[in-house]
This record gives sequence, C-alpha cells and structure tokens, in this order.
Amino acid sequence: MADKLPAIEEWPDYSVQPLGADPMLLDVNSPYNKGDLCFLTISAMLCWQITPAIGFLYAGMHRRKSALTMVFQSLFCACAVAIQFWLYGYSLYEAHTTNPILGDLSKGVLHNVLAYPSLANSDVPDILYATFGVTFVTCTAMILAGAMLERGRLLPSTIFILCWTTFVYYFLAYWEWNPSGWLFKLGVLDFAGSGPVHIASGFGALAWSFMLGKRRDPFGESHHPKLPHFKPHNPFLVGIGTVFVWFGWFAFNGASTGNLSIRSIYAVMNTNLSASGGGITWVLLEYAHTRKCSIIGFCSGIISGLVGITPAAGFVPVYTSTLIGCLTAIGSFYCNKYKYLISIDEGLDIFALHGMGGVFGDILTGFFAAPFVNALDGITTTNEGGWYVRNFKQMGYQLAGALTCAAWSFFVSCILLFVINKIPGLHLRVREEEELQGLDQKYFSDWEADGFGSPTQGTISGRLIGPESHAATRVVTPTDEPKQD
Repeated sequence: MADKLPAIEEWPDYSVQPLGADPMLLDVNSPYNKGDLCFLTISAMLCWQITPAIGFLYAGMHRRKSALTMVFQSLFCACAVAIQFWLYGYSLYEAHTTNPILGDLSKGVLHNVLAYPSLANSDVPDILYATFGVTFVTCTAMILAGAMLERGRLLPSTIFILCWTTFVYYFLAYWEWNPSGWLFKLGVLDFAGSGPVHIASGFGALAWSFMLGKRRDPFGESHHPKLPHFKPHNPFLVGIGTVFVWFGWFAFNGASTGNLSIRSIYAVMNTNLSASGGGITWVLLEYAHTRKCSIIGFCSGIISGLVGITPAAGFVPVYTSTLIGCLTAIGSFYCNKYKYLISIDEGLDIFALHGMGGVFGDILTGFFAAPFVNALDGITTTNEGGWYVRNFKQMGYQLAGALTCAAWSFFVSCILLFVINKIPGLHLRVREEEELQGLDQKYFSDWEADGFGSPTQGTISGRLIGPESHAATRVVTPTDEPKQD
C-alpha cells in the first residue's frame, strides 16, 4: 500500500498558492470535514433540478402553442449559462480582488479553483462552492427567461440572457456576496440571494416585458379587460414544477450556510414554513376575492413564500418564518392583482412574485433578523440583528440593497434589450402571424409530438379546427416571407 500523503497544517497565502496545495505532495482533503463536502455536493445536485422545474412550471402557464419554448429555455440555461459560468462567471464574483464593484478573470475557466478555502465559507473548498454556485445563476436565468412569453424571438432571447447574467447577475452577486463588494461591506443581509436572484430576475423580466410590448389579441380572448391574460394550458404541469422547485429550494437555502450545521437545518425549516404560509395565504386571499381557489394560485403563494424567505432563512428565528411567508404572499398577491395599472404584459407574474417578493423578503429580513441564528453555524457571530432586536439601521441597509438591485437590473436590462433590438437580425419580437400561430411551430420540429404538442398547434388558443370543433375558429398560416432564426 502506498504511503498516505501528509496533511495540510496551514493554508499558504492565496497569492503564493491559489490551488491551496500541490495535490501530488499534500492531502488537499485533510482540512475539510467529509460531512460538509457531502452535504454541499448533494445540495448542488438538488439545486440543479430547479432550472428545468421552472421550465415545466412556466410551460404549464403558457398557452399550449408556445409551451415548448420554456422547456427549451430551461435546457439552454442549464447548458449555456453553466458554460458561461465556467468561462468567466465564477471569476467575476468570487475572485480574490479588493475593488468594490467586480472581480477579474483570474479564475476564468475555473483556473486555480481547487482546494483553497472558498471566500463564502472556509469550511469548503473553492471547487465545491463553484459547483454549488453554478446552480444559482442557471435558475436565475430561467426565472428571467419566462418574460419572452409567447412573443419573443428565440435567438435574441438567448443572447440577452447571456448578456444579462454578465452585466446584471455577476455584478450584483459580487456586490452582495464577495467580501470586497460594497453592499457586503455596507452590511446588507441576503442569506441565499434575494438581490441577485429574485429582485434582479423580477425587475429584469419587467424590463423585458416592457420592451417587447403587449401580446396580440385580435379575437378578444383575454380574460382581463386591460391586459392580455389567457388561460394556462396545464395547471398539473405548474403543480409538478412547483413541487420540484420547493424540493430544490431546501438545498438552495439550507446549503447556503456553506457547511453542515444547525443553522443549515434551521434554514431548511424556515424555508418549509414560509412556503407553507405563503401557499395558504394566497389561497385564502383568492377565495376571499373570487369565492374559488386554484392550483395556479396555490403554487404562486408557495413560490412567493420561498422568495420571501430566501434572504432571511439563515438570519431569522424559526417562529417568524411562517409570518414572513404570509406577508410576502399578501404583498405579491396585490402586486399581481393591480399590475394592470402599469400596463405591462408580464403574464407569468415574475415581477410580482420574484421582483416585489424579493423586496418584501429583504425588508422582512431587516425587521426579524436575530444575532443568535447566525451563530448556529459555529462561525458567524458578527451579525447585530434587525429592527426586532433594536438594530434600527439594518432596515436602511436592506432598503438600500433592494432598491439598488431593482434599479440596476431594470435599467441595465432596458439598455441591453435596446441595443440587441437594433442589431440587424436580432429584433426582439416575432411577427404577428407567428405569434398567433405559436412559437412552438415556428421553432421546433417536434411541436406535434403526442403527449404535449397536438394537432391544435397553430390555432388560436389551441382550439381544434374542423368537424371536431363546435366553435368556428380561424387558422393562422405563416406568410411567404423569409423566416428568421
């Protein structure tokens, strides 16, 4: 049997040995707890499936004729955004730099990313934190992708997503999570990514919807008098997607401690209670207004609860988490109910649930944060808590963080979309006849596949044409103009 490599007794300075040690000479595993390594590795696997789960959820909320675009986008985000993360994304927000705005390319293609303790938590190596971190940006990109809703062209949308992660997500992630970031130094509390994930994607989706304009409704099928609002084609798919998002969010929040500790368990319990409170609250509000409830509404409430607890899960006492879910659901419900006032067709409620839900979550974190919750990881004892424990200035920090993330995402998104739309061949929106026919027929050869697509594709709202139909419905056919994409 070969002799065991000697253990690492002390980490060298990062500038001397960014890998941590030469793995041929020293045992790079020796400083780490195998339980922590196992916990974060499994959590990364669970978080990965959030991205396709959002795709299924969004597909169910679409009309059938454009639902496959969301499945495609989820796979695109899981693949292309992950490659971008490998190329330069991780380096932009986790580089060992000292400026307050953005990292450098020193960790590009994960060069020099191995055994050295991560900036997030010294209990885990850099390569493991990168494995966990890639799942955050892919699911954030997928949350945003829903804004193309039934009228956005596929090629420009993919280009925008990659530009958005570069100029919005990685900037905000550096500001909040890198020890040199200016929001981190300010003292903003964001446990698992309300700012870079939810607020950024929500306000980015609002900008995208604004730049795309409203969906066409020439036959007056909208269920809302002031905004296009069409019946989702598959609430069952929405329910399945929500279940897997909820399941993955246990790992998303629980493993954001960076180690396996009582604080991790606490975050998981907070996550579950907040989602439960959000779901029940939304159902009660829906019933109070309409005397009926819906699967879509129940799922929206659960998602709002998950969003609200994301910044708070590792900071607030467990006896406040249900209340956080309830209050976030109330705020998101009424933002969704009155969104017609801004006249922007954002039909998947990304702005209400993620954008405003993230803002509510940040504010509630500033109110309920308690110092003892941080200390449950055995490392962090510097948090002064929030308004609830008379640290009144924390509320100001939270508002500053939320408003910064919202404004940066909205305005940078508008600029990116404006520029992309001006590039020849990259205009954002499909032609009217293609929109009415459905994006699936325009882009996918398997749009008629049994079990998801059907002969109803290419008709208005998916109604059958021919003797099977009891309603006269006009078929929209493509023109002879040359196709793009």
